Amino acid sequence: MQTQTVEIVSDSKSLADKLLQIIDKLKKSPDTPANVEFGAHTELVEGFLTKAQIRQFTLDIDEPPQLGGTDKGPNPVELVLAALGTCQEIVYAAYAAVLGIPLDSVKITVKGHLDARGLFGIAPVPSGFSEIEYEVDIKSPAEPARIKELADTVNAHCPVLDTLQRPIDVKWSLRLNNKQIK
Repeated sequence: MQTQTVEIVSDSKSLADKLLQIIDKLKKSPDTPANVEFGAHTELVEGFLTKAQIRQFTLDIDEPPQLGGTDKGPNPVELVLAALGTCQEIVYAAYAAVLGIPLDSVKITVKGHLDARGLFGIAPVPSGFSEIEYEVDIKSPAEPARIKELADTVNAHCPVLDTLQRPIDVKWSLRLNNKQIK
């Protein structure tokens, strides 16, 4: 299958120009997938402290003391919430730029509800979030109808929201002492 690569555009252009250039390139081959692959490498350091390497960035991930950690970083489920909020903000900025909607600020508060009994195998309940809720706070001189249009567009196209809302295949393998066992 042929795919196309989405390239980074010149830094001297405005955000809207950059995005419109990418959109124009993708529209020229609408039937050709434009696959982008993201990745992370993680490693358990000590206790619950882990390190994640994402491109040139290193993140410390840990659990809070009440869950046995040393609180040296956010925990993985907090990162999921942060991923949703920040992805929404980025998609708001992108679509606002393309649609010509002025934004003074976008702030998002995200909360997830999790039953720790699932994590610790105490009860047959999901170990992940049972519900995630978020509140978007926008400051803009735009009319409410334009902001609602923007919000609907963002919710239709935010990759993290899409990932959280639909079932996806997650494949895994297992190596022991450099030998594939699954």
